[in-house]
Amino acid sequence: MPVNLDLKSDVVELTRVLCDIESVSGNEKEIADSIESALKAYPHLEIIRDGDAIIARTNLGRAKRVVIAGHIDTVPVADNLPTKLVSLERSHVLFGRGTVDMKAGVAVQLKLAAELTAPNVDVTWVFYDHEEVDSSLNGLGRISRNKPELLQGSFAVLCEPSSARVEGGCNGTMRVEIKLSGVKAHSARSWMGENALHKAAVPLSILANYVPLEVEVDGLVYRESLNAVLMSSGIAANVIPDLATITVNYRYAPSKSHAEAEGYLRELFAGFEVTVKDFADGARPGLDLPEAAAFVTATGTEPFPKYGWTDVARFSALGIPAVNFGPGDPNKAHADDEAVEIDQIYSCEKALRSWLSA
Repeated sequence: MPVNLDLKSDVVELTRVLCDIESVSGNEKEIADSIESALKAYPHLEIIRDGDAIIARTNLGRAKRVVIAGHIDTVPVADNLPTKLVSLERSHVLFGRGTVDMKAGVAVQLKLAAELTAPNVDVTWVFYDHEEVDSSLNGLGRISRNKPELLQGSFAVLCEPSSARVEGGCNGTMRVEIKLSGVKAHSARSWMGENALHKAAVPLSILANYVPLEVEVDGLVYRESLNAVLMSSGIAANVIPDLATITVNYRYAPSKSHAEAEGYLRELFAGFEVTVKDFADGARPGLDLPEAAAFVTATGTEPFPKYGWTDVARFSALGIPAVNFGPGDPNKAHADDEAVEIDQIYSCEKALRSWLSA
């Protein structure tokens, strides 16, 4: 049965109520039902449901449309529900699962969706499921594949935790394997074989001496990274290995396509067998757009680049520039002591309201 959500209540109280609806990935039905029921009370919104994702849209005939999105699922609870309001020396925080990642941001979305009946642009509010699990299950990804028209807009904001500052776009990510071949032999007669693991010294040296590239995109400087993250070799302690595999993760600037990223790695590791295992392109922040410039002004913060990959990349794949902006320290996401500063919730609500009302 849906929980009654009062979308006109204080945004911190709304955050608390949302967090106390347990919605670990795969168990989003109750919170989705509650959000759908609450939003249906507002006639200025068109409500569309896709699985456990809820889309609410204004259709005012404005010249432009923006998309504001957030996910409604969380990682598993770790004895951190129900939520608790805690007073610290310099601030008040709301403690509990989902407070940072990312129901405080969802609460801001819901309150503004209900109260802004005549925003200066048409707004598509998206509340989606299955973000914290395998990418193939991601609700925003599902909508972008099956009903991309529901996500169309000139600019998007993802209310992921960003400490209430604008984090533009995101780096892309690519995972490759470097395979090194040799010949097996008994380790007592190693000269009879060819040690594949020893051959790893050259690509590891390339990685160790790599100087991260810094690439400016739409006024933000993205720092790339290239690292060995896994290595495997050998079948026994007395056998010379005939195969060694180095797994490398490349985080590349959003101005690069995955094809360009792959080409860069193949050139860097020329002469070695390189196999791409997976990739996800990044997202440009679009800070040169009027909507984005107005958004940065409304937040009153200096924009920063997002180095990690987020769902803003799904908007970029649709040709929609996007930024991350939400309450909560991202370093507290998924932590057992997950907690959001109350002031950041109010700050995000004020900034988004100002942007959509100017």
